[in-house]
Amino acid sequence: MNLRKSMFTAALLLSPALAFAHTGHDHAGVMSGIAHPIFGLDHLLAMVAVGLWAAQQTGKARWALPLTFVATMLLGGLLGFAGLEIPLMETGIAGSVLALGLLVALAVRPPLALAAGLTALFALSHGVAHGLELPMLSSPWGYAAGFAVATAALHGIGYVIARNLPQVAAPLVRIAGAASALTGAWLLAA
Repeated sequence: MNLRKSMFTAALLLSPALAFAHTGHDHAGVMSGIAHPIFGLDHLLAMVAVGLWAAQQTGKARWALPLTFVATMLLGGLLGFAGLEIPLMETGIAGSVLALGLLVALAVRPPLALAAGLTALFALSHGVAHGLELPMLSSPWGYAAGFAVATAALHGIGYVIARNLPQVAAPLVRIAGAASALTGAWLLAA
């Protein structure tokens, strides 16, 4: 029953995606900001993986990792809005999909400082990419709000799914991490 509720919640959170069929009406940028992490496979996998990884942690790390990701991603978005590009940004994004997938697959529980540092490093690349792809005529603030909300929702989806799986299905989280890692390796090779 919990899995059913989790899936219903995920579907409900993603239902605004139906509104993306009509382009040209999003001058606030919110819908474009929401779309960027949801419809970019690399962003989607990394952000769900952060939620899955947070669910595997104990104590403060459970909320610190997603909050660190969103906060650092917003900082990176501001840098992107200013036109700052970081070297090997796309490689960093693909590498984050690989690394986060491996962290989930192996259920790694490093000290909080190390986990938060890795999370921030990954989030910076994602944030700069979001910022550099600000659509013309869109408000940077609306766009940032959109990608922050979508990112937090994707973290939440990963977290809720991982925490509500029955014990016998818990290995599915690790399998999802391995699948994400393989996709990250494929993205790096492509």
